[in-house]
Amino acid sequence: MQPVSPILLVTRGLDPVGTGRQVELAAAGLAAAGYEVAVAVTSTGGSLADRLLAGGAGLHVVGRRPGVDAAATARLAGLVARLRPAAIIGFGRSQAIPLAVAKRLTPWCRFILWLGLPPRRWRTAWAIARLDGVVASGPEIAATCRRWGVAAGRIVVVPPGSAASIGLGLSRAEVAMRLGLDPAKHWTLAVAPLEAESRLQRLLWAIDQLGVVRKDLEHVLVGAGPLLEHVRRRARAQELAERLFIVPHCDILPDLLGQVRLVWQSGGVALGGPILDGMARGLPAVAVESDAARQLIIDGETGRIVPAVPESEFPRRAFGILEDDSLARAYGEAAAARAAGVFPAERFIAGLVAAIRGK
Repeated sequence: MQPVSPILLVTRGLDPVGTGRQVELAAAGLAAAGYEVAVAVTSTGGSLADRLLAGGAGLHVVGRRPGVDAAATARLAGLVARLRPAAIIGFGRSQAIPLAVAKRLTPWCRFILWLGLPPRRWRTAWAIARLDGVVASGPEIAATCRRWGVAAGRIVVVPPGSAASIGLGLSRAEVAMRLGLDPAKHWTLAVAPLEAESRLQRLLWAIDQLGVVRKDLEHVLVGAGPLLEHVRRRARAQELAERLFIVPHCDILPDLLGQVRLVWQSGGVALGGPILDGMARGLPAVAVESDAARQLIIDGETGRIVPAVPESEFPRRAFGILEDDSLARAYGEAAAARAAGVFPAERFIAGLVAAIRGK
């Protein structure tokens, strides 16, 4: 029997890594499964919307500000009423309240929320508990949802999907020119929202320490958020401006991923930011201990998981990989094998389809 359509995916404006890459995989995978796919974008920023539009998804921009506000929530409810989709999948905690509002107005739809991080605030948990289903990317997220009062029968754990994303085919020199990097130096990449949970002070300190022992490194931090100016001020104060390139959004991330030596993460970020995407590209990762790091990285095999204290462990483990070509290559090969074997995109899509059908 042909699947009921359409399916509406709801997301913030993102770049195609981490949560954004999961949205991209969901759009392509559900379309391949026979669903008509539409996407509602609830905030500005990122290149994901343009990539989805180019891929054939019906695109509806309902957010006109960097954050998901009341106006975007109202427009989303109106869009749902017009489209009358069979199911709606929101991606990330920021979509919980908009989906709960839309559900009150359009109860015939099946409302599902994908979570790459656990809920932190009671309002978010309250909204999640009123939806029809939760797709948790890991068991710790599912457990937190249960503690907040979400019924266990509404929660399913579906590991994230992994597949190397397609870029524009830019050369290293072209990527360097677009971002202002030196093509002769080694690059690292972190992708994280610029907010307290990302613990970016750890990243800045690590970059500062690495600069003492390696002069041939440049670091790209892709992210936007309330701490953008604070991070920039801290970088200037620590004299990191020549080594740290802060980009709120990056439309060439797939090409950049093909050129960096290491991906890393300093705090709690959905899917570790670029870690899973880097694994698909055969890149080693270093991350401060978190649920996402433990799910994705095998310590000492595909990268390193380090404790938050002492802070010296974060740059020290990164330095070990940057300094040893054979170690970096071994970690990268193991990471690519783990991405393909443990996080296949097909299983992720099958999990979404099951959630749509209420199974």
